[in-house]
Amino acid sequence: MTRYRLDIAYDGTAFHGWAMQPGLRTVQEELEIWIERVLRLPYRPLLLCAGRTDAGVHARGQVAHLDLDLPEAEVVAEKLMHKLRIALPEDVAVRSVRVAPAGFDARFAAIWRRYAYRLTDGYVDPLDRLDTAVIRGRLDVDLVNTAAQSLLGLHDFAAFCRSRPGATTIRKLEWLHAERLPDGRVEIGVRADAFCHSMVRSLVGGLVEVGTGKRDIAWLAALPDTDRRCGQIRVMAARGLVLEEVGYPPDDQLAHRARESRAMRSMTEECE
Repeated sequence: MTRYRLDIAYDGTAFHGWAMQPGLRTVQEELEIWIERVLRLPYRPLLLCAGRTDAGVHARGQVAHLDLDLPEAEVVAEKLMHKLRIALPEDVAVRSVRVAPAGFDARFAAIWRRYAYRLTDGYVDPLDRLDTAVIRGRLDVDLVNTAAQSLLGLHDFAAFCRSRPGATTIRKLEWLHAERLPDGRVEIGVRADAFCHSMVRSLVGGLVEVGTGKRDIAWLAALPDTDRRCGQIRVMAARGLVLEEVGYPPDDQLAHRARESRAMRSMTEECE
């Protein structure tokens, strides 16, 4: 078997998330169907990703892998990339396909994921309506960035996550920063070793509460390391969220990282 790495982008508007669900259109199923067709496989391949996005969430830098027992692996990778670019519907694209290095695992070998959340406190340009959320009230970006400092580091983010049986909510938040774009929108970028369910949209929801003056910084700073979800936090709309990038260690460290991560997070699902 040869493992292949796929770099994928999609508009999540018409998808019910990444993971396959009976009777619903998902990114995973769309890709698996077309891979089976273009390679004329006698079976449906299994495609595993770095982060299982929720319904309506977009991706520019999703990473996935699959294993195929076919000769001439480099030729297969080139063929698969070109055929998928022709066959796939316009809301999903495969940016590249390549033979993965030894030890690569799209989910467990990842060392960080980076998301961006885009919102506006003004009007929405019709061309941005599918990837920009709308909030009420003027957002103080400087205040947001001050508040964000209290969330950085290793914490239990249970207050910001939808609970899942047996899953840990301990995460290391490495970077969280807001900036106002030239077009007036605000982009909030966040990077962590991993994310739990609805974590990014909840983090943004908490920052919006502070940045619009509805809550103070002390309220937000007190939330990390609490043991249950905070009902006062608004989970922001899915359409503002984009998985931008997934980071991996050097090739000679991939296998070690995958083993280490699998041992630590065997009961979790990276899901946003």
